[in-house]
Amino acid sequence: MAVGGAAGGAALGAGGAADPAVRYDARPMRSQGRRPDQLRPVSLEVNVSKHAEGSCLARFGDTQVLCTASVENRVPPHVLGTGAGWVTAEYGMLPRSTHERMQREASRGKQGGRTLEIQRLVGRALRAAIDLAELGPRTITIDCDVIQADGGTRTAAITGGFVALAQAARRLRRDAAVGRDPVERHVAAVSVGMVGGEVFLDLDYGEDSTAEVDMNVVATGELELVEVQGTAEGKAFARAELDRMLDAALRGIAELKAAQERALR
Repeated sequence: MAVGGAAGGAALGAGGAADPAVRYDARPMRSQGRRPDQLRPVSLEVNVSKHAEGSCLARFGDTQVLCTASVENRVPPHVLGTGAGWVTAEYGMLPRSTHERMQREASRGKQGGRTLEIQRLVGRALRAAIDLAELGPRTITIDCDVIQADGGTRTAAITGGFVALAQAARRLRRDAAVGRDPVERHVAAVSVGMVGGEVFLDLDYGEDSTAEVDMNVVATGELELVEVQGTAEGKAFARAELDRMLDAALRGIAELKAAQERALR
């Protein structure tokens, strides 16, 4: 299921209506003619793996991340004996997901710091979506494999990972393994940043590499914040700019929730 950005350059509020308090230049300012507040074309394709309990191929522009959910009847030691379950994630980039071939981390004998940081983020984000007690003593692992990278791989992994997680939870419900669907809320994520003094939503690689501020925002479908990661690249930013970036990100997440709903329908 595909979704575009806000039409005509008007910023969308949580309810989808134009926000008259936000105005953008009518000229296309970005690649593909996007306005500052527009998402890249987003596609969430489900059931792309015949073996996984849940699967989603998430496309954000030229970024593509394959997300699969696997259910196992075991839990990590820190959860053992509580009766609750666990949701975790693994993340990796395929060797030719970028301009030049990368060596597989397995061949180097260890995961890099960036990989560990991203997969922990994805796991934290998706645990915010689910009632672990209702899940019961089992683990759902979300594997996020980057097929092609053009910025925003971690936010695509979270957004697509939620779809795979929801599918796996529905399968548990159909199999009567749980009493009710343990997924309680949507979770999605998007990047946002300051580029040339303007707030840009859903940065591609070219924008991300030149941004004055780079931020990743994770939120629920009710637009409550789960995690915010923001960094100034050489120049500090003002509180007012932070608020503008968060507003733009939450409008984008409202669109992504709608795309998740359509994919799961």
